[in-house]
Order: sequence, then C-alpha cells, then structure tokens
Amino acid sequence: MSNLLVTGGAGFIGANFIHHVVETTDISVVNLDLLTYAGNPESLSGVEACRHSLVEGDIADTRLVRALLEEHQPDAIVHFAAESHVDRSIDNPSAFIETNVLGTQALLDASLDYWKGGRSDFRFLHVSTDEVYGDLGPDDPPFRETNAYKPSSPYAASKAAADHLVRAWHRTWGLPVVITNCSNNYGPRQFPEKLIPLMLINALQGRELPVYGDGQQRRDWLFVTDHCRALARVLEDGAPGRTYNVGGDAERTNMEIVHTLCDLLDQRVPGAQPRRELIRHVTDRPGHDRRYAIDASRIRDELDWVPQMDLESGLEATVTWYLENRGWWQRIQDGSYRGERLGTRGEAR
Repeated sequence: MSNLLVTGGAGFIGANFIHHVVETTDISVVNLDLLTYAGNPESLSGVEACRHSLVEGDIADTRLVRALLEEHQPDAIVHFAAESHVDRSIDNPSAFIETNVLGTQALLDASLDYWKGGRSDFRFLHVSTDEVYGDLGPDDPPFRETNAYKPSSPYAASKAAADHLVRAWHRTWGLPVVITNCSNNYGPRQFPEKLIPLMLINALQGRELPVYGDGQQRRDWLFVTDHCRALARVLEDGAPGRTYNVGGDAERTNMEIVHTLCDLLDQRVPGAQPRRELIRHVTDRPGHDRRYAIDASRIRDELDWVPQMDLESGLEATVTWYLENRGWWQRIQDGSYRGERLGTRGEAR
C-alpha cells in the first residue's frame, strides 16, 4: 500500500495510527476529520507534512468523500471517525446515531462505488470496540469474535449497528471489509474526558478523582501503539469479511488503574498529599457494564500479532507523556483549544 484515507485521524487512536504509519512505513495519509471537540490537530504535530494532509469535513458528506477517493486513489480506508464517549451518548444519543451509524453508511456507499470502479485491491478497515459485546460476568470467558452482540449504552449500540452495516456491505456486494473490536485504549494524546488522562490531569492539579460506583468495573487495557501495530497487520493481511478482536491481555479494575496512576505521580512529582486521598466515589452511570475482556487468539494465530507493552510500562510511558506535554492538555482544559472547556469530572461545560 502507498496511500490511505483515514477518517477521524485527529482523534486519539487515529492520530496515533497516523504517527505510526508515517514513522514506520512509506505510506502517505489523507486524513478526513470533522474536528469536533475531541479532534485535535495538535495531536498530529511532528507528522511529516509531505506525507500527511488534513481535510476538515464530515464522513457523511458523500460528495466530499467521493472527491477525495477520486483525487487521491487510496488503497484503503481506515475508519476511526466516531463519537465514542459513553457519558455523552447517554446525554445525547442522536449525535451517536448520526455519526456512527449514518456516517458509516454514507462512507460505505462511497467506498462501494469506488471499489466497483476498478479498484479490486481496495479494502475497508472498520475500527470498532469490545463494548458491542455487552457485559461479562466475573467468571465468564473473554469475548471472542463469535460472541453475540449485547450492547448496553447508546454508544455501544451505535457501534454495533455500524459493525452490522459493514458486514452487510461485504455479504451483499462483496466489498472487501475487515473489522476490529478493541479493548480500552490508553496512551499519549488521549482526550481528557477518558479515565486515565482525566485522573492524571486532576491529580496533577490537586483536584478530586471521581470514580464511578465502587470502582470495581474490570477492563482489558491496550496500549495505543500496540493497537496501531495490530491495525497495520490487519490492514495488510487480514482476510476480507473477517473480524479480529484486539486486546492487551491486561485486565484490571478501574480502582487498580487509579491507584497505580496516583502512586506513579507521587513518585515522579510529589504533591501536598498522597494522590489516593483525592479519590471520591460518585454515583455510577446508568447501565454501566461491569466487565470486559478480550480473547485475542485469532489475531495472534492468524496474523502473528501480540501486544508488546505490558500495562505497568505502558502506564509509566503515559504518565511521562502527560508530564512532558502539559501545554497540549492545558489548552484543551482552559478553552484556548478549539473544543469545549472541560470540568473536573471530564464533562463538557
């Protein structure tokens, strides 16, 4: 491959993927992003300009997508663009349906015509989430690609719908698609509404650390660079019509993650009090899934991918990035960034 069209490439995972591709291959990237509150062009700082171009626009704008496909003739679309914050989906489900469902459908329509127009080597990589599978009991085996979909939140339901559309375009018309369902990502450039950056930033500023419920919700944590490596493998050698679960083999409770972050910051930048004393338990959100876990044996066995970053090293690297890039998150928090000003619990204000 020599050229990709990436959607949502100014977001957390998309920006890290573009960094990975440009820094490790000769591939060029056209990046289509609507630059909503979580799309940050600063996350692309340092990407070689001659091999990356950012186009501000909507994936639902079929005319724009068709024009980009015609002009740049990409070998593949890597589709990250999505509304992704569960709390926001509870407050405003419509935005999630519009972007994650209708936006994906519009992108598939344009892709199908492009592929039928003579690009037999084209493929469509749809990046999804483990949340489509719903909730696991404490003794249940991890999610496999054959698990039934049981989404709990409007966000998860919108991603499940998008997954079904992608499969339908493959089954009905033969569009060469591949789907990945990943566990919780963490690492550099993550928007400060998500658990790990929110806890880091609040702790650095001596603010309360709000933890939902008892904090015993379990998640499988995946370092974002490992995820990018997995996506590159799937893009290159994943079988059309196939789904691959991508996990970090690192199940921890939310409370364990928060405790680890507090301790790392206390070691690196001691504060006026131990950061664990800032933890406050708050009312749990509606329909909060108790446990997610990923069985990533398919991508390991078929594509020879395994995560390289263990959780402890990944959290240390994440803490280092946020300490060394205070300006990045301070511009988001104080409103000088183009998005919405954030409150201490991560919600928009």
